[in-house]
Amino acid sequence: MANLVLIGICATIAIFCRKRLAEDLQNIWYQMKQEKEASGKKFFGKFFLLLLLIILYVYGTSRGIIHYDTSLYHAQSIRWIEEYGVVKGLGNLHCRLAYNSASFALSALYSMAFLGGQSYHVTAGFLALLLAFICLKLTDIFKRKSLKPSDFARVMCIYYLLIIFDEMVSPASDYFMVLTAFYIVIRWMDLLEEKENAIFPYAMLCVLGVYLMTIKLSAALIVFLVIKPAWMLIREKKWKEIGIYLTLGILIAAPFLIRNVILSGWLVYPFTSIDLFSVDWKIPEGVAAYDAKEIQVWGRGYSDVTRFDIAIMEWLPDWFRGLGGMDKLFVLGALISVAIFGLRLIWSLIREKAVSDKLLLEAVISLCFLFWLLSSPLIRYGCVYVYLVSAVVLGDVCTELFHNEKISLGKQFFHGKNGKKLEKICIALIGVFLLYKAATFGKELVNSYVNDYWICQKDYENYETESYEIEGITFYCPVSGDQVGYESFPSSPAKAQIAFRGAGIKDGFYHLNGL
Repeated sequence: MANLVLIGICATIAIFCRKRLAEDLQNIWYQMKQEKEASGKKFFGKFFLLLLLIILYVYGTSRGIIHYDTSLYHAQSIRWIEEYGVVKGLGNLHCRLAYNSASFALSALYSMAFLGGQSYHVTAGFLALLLAFICLKLTDIFKRKSLKPSDFARVMCIYYLLIIFDEMVSPASDYFMVLTAFYIVIRWMDLLEEKENAIFPYAMLCVLGVYLMTIKLSAALIVFLVIKPAWMLIREKKWKEIGIYLTLGILIAAPFLIRNVILSGWLVYPFTSIDLFSVDWKIPEGVAAYDAKEIQVWGRGYSDVTRFDIAIMEWLPDWFRGLGGMDKLFVLGALISVAIFGLRLIWSLIREKAVSDKLLLEAVISLCFLFWLLSSPLIRYGCVYVYLVSAVVLGDVCTELFHNEKISLGKQFFHGKNGKKLEKICIALIGVFLLYKAATFGKELVNSYVNDYWICQKDYENYETESYEIEGITFYCPVSGDQVGYESFPSSPAKAQIAFRGAGIKDGFYHLNGL
């Protein structure tokens, strides 16, 4: 039904905007025709590359590693949406079912479980494919023989896409968050490099930033990018447009907030500082507070919640020592990049008494990185900021040294022939990196090849469970461990202490200890 409504909305827009749509399609066709006439080989080469990427990502999304948390609660969260939509007090059955990532609703919408077959989980792979298309623009550096800051961001994006290639079969919210954040930042950088003066594309990326916040709340600081379009709109006194964009943001955030209240009784679960609702299905405050602390300490590398209140100078070194070798290098690079940004910001304020659009982007990414680092710095939660802060800051510094004649250091060491040589070396290094990653990726792909999953995608993993009843309704919990999977439904890691609010599941649950 949701898909039919969406198709109806698109059809209505197409009818009312048919003249503009026809013009746009005509322009696209004309551009494609021009490209084909200018260089038929390049045109068909690009078409073949796009087709190859589609086949590659269909293959990658059909099989791979199912994330631990997917069997813990992702699959169950998606199935609850498939079966019932939203149920009051669902978090009382299992607190993680109240995490309410918008990615689960998206996965449920396109799982096609209503057709009667298996529940597909291909949306993360589809988003990765879209981002791979965006990264194709990186090949332009070999044609223009010069570097742009966005090229560095695309290199880090490719690095991440290769990391998750055998994991994107799993509908983990982390992948949705990182992929969307990469898209927003890369497209923002493209707009700055193209010297785009229109407000609309920046404003719409900020609207997408609101959606990113509903995927994972830890990404909320990305919305500070709104400073640029907001200032442009206020300066031009476009009050109507301001109202439209604010309305769009509210429309996107509202379902997330409403679902939070329905699932948990809290506006932003598991944070209890905002307590606005007194409903019978509310997750007890003690349970929510414990869950919030558990998330924080887990991100810091501990499993003992009692370590929540230890000083940052105690847990941060322990956390850093627990990182892998490459992750340590990336984190150190990010810290150095934040320091460089700080110096550049001070210099800009002293000399120019203003903050450029590039520095605004660097400020937002640096802020996101520091927020992640000082709160719950599990690498998979915030790797996008670890990667991007270095790419954005150092990429901007490098391109300024190569191309900006006003920089005295650039005049002496980088600009002119020396600068061109160094830039060519950087381009060559990027080429070598891409070839090396392509070779190792191909080797891993061949070694892990299994002649299976050509017709249907690899299904969710399922675990042995035992049943128990609550008011005549059968529930399930694992025989050992805390993972269940998708099939045993409804389930939780342990026997739930709940009761029905009404006659059955649709009426929701309340926690017995919350009475």
